[in-house]
Amino acid sequence: MTLPPTARRQATRRGIQAGLALCLGATLAACAGSADPEESAGGGDEQTVTFRSWSPIEQTTRQMIDSFTEANPDVTIDATIFNYPEYIVDLQTRASSGTMPDIVGLQPGALTQQYREKLMPLEECATRVWGDDWESRFHPVGLEQARMGNPDGDEHYYALPLLVQTVNLWANAELLDAAGIEPPATWEDLQAAVATLRDAGDAAPFLLPAKDGWLRNVVFLQIANNLEPGRVYQAENGEVPWTDARIVEAFDYWSRLFTEGIAQDGALALDSYPNGVNQFEAGNAAMIPLGAWWIQQSDPSKAEIAPLSEGMAGYEPFLFPTLPGGAPEPQLVGGIDVALGISADAANPDLACDVLTDWIAGDGAQVLINTFNDLPAVTGLDPQEFTSDKQEQIWTQLTQDWMPRVQWSRYFQSPEIDTAVADALAGVAAGQLTPQQAAESVQAVQDQQD
Repeated sequence: MTLPPTARRQATRRGIQAGLALCLGATLAACAGSADPEESAGGGDEQTVTFRSWSPIEQTTRQMIDSFTEANPDVTIDATIFNYPEYIVDLQTRASSGTMPDIVGLQPGALTQQYREKLMPLEECATRVWGDDWESRFHPVGLEQARMGNPDGDEHYYALPLLVQTVNLWANAELLDAAGIEPPATWEDLQAAVATLRDAGDAAPFLLPAKDGWLRNVVFLQIANNLEPGRVYQAENGEVPWTDARIVEAFDYWSRLFTEGIAQDGALALDSYPNGVNQFEAGNAAMIPLGAWWIQQSDPSKAEIAPLSEGMAGYEPFLFPTLPGGAPEPQLVGGIDVALGISADAANPDLACDVLTDWIAGDGAQVLINTFNDLPAVTGLDPQEFTSDKQEQIWTQLTQDWMPRVQWSRYFQSPEIDTAVADALAGVAAGQLTPQQAAESVQAVQDQQD
């Protein structure tokens, strides 16, 4: 299973437990939540809510908890933030031992469906807090993905999106300006920009951290949807074969990133976090594929901010270039970053609902969004302060221009297909598979599932 960007950003397991009376003035270690299911199980004190996830990061989660407990001093929120692989193990352990946390972090599709029978449908919670028209608060793609993989006829929401994102490209505006070029809008523009930037200096023109399967897949999905919008999802649903000519062509364009020298040498050995992004933030690359979450580099609460990231001064987001014979406009790919669910066995489901909805669209959500962690799942929620006009301009572009137009998912529904596509792309990048062979390898996995 490939890891999402939020998972790659987590370096160590961290525990926090917050309650106004319990932790005021205490150190983080003194407030550490236990990772032992027997010591910190759901279904305990009705005024304590347990939360386990890999995201948001520890510092931000603590601020969200403080916001809620200051308004509700009789409530304790026991939270542990893990790195992603450890979180998956912890969640599996708790689910099998009947000690599910009250609130859990989830991703759409496979992860939510794996625990669906242990999760509470959230429509009643949402209606109680937000009213009958609660769905209108959310970006449509977030709600669509929240039900991804539900059995036929099951229209329940077992998770609601907390944060959403686009996947896109980022440019070092200073390097592009110095070379006299704009962010490329077409494939031909990309080829020309790479050639110009290569002659202009030592910075990598197009830094592709192709070691990570999740990044290979999101770049491929941008290519595939720019060629034939939606076709790749038809293949996953069995409506067309993976060897469809347009999908093979998408594998071919991925191949050309390497054979035409657009990507840097050794791309398959470079991870996105920490090495790729560190190079980009240091000014050693002109373009990189990432996503909307990159704006978090300008979080004003950070102790140190790189010069390029200060107020997003040195960056420009842009969409993957259009391709010859493809869609006339770039297609927006994205969706849920992290979603939240409530255990069916929660000791106090109404209190868990109050916490969940506060973090999605209440005071806790405002605290979260003030850190620029990613984009809010609900519309109309903006940071209370911007540190520069450029930061505000990029935020507005991401939230008001791009996010409402996201139509195509950055996720595959099946973890097996997700892995198969990532492996096929690695084979193509290494020159071990032709585009046709790559498509055939994914079809073979599809056939095993049918």
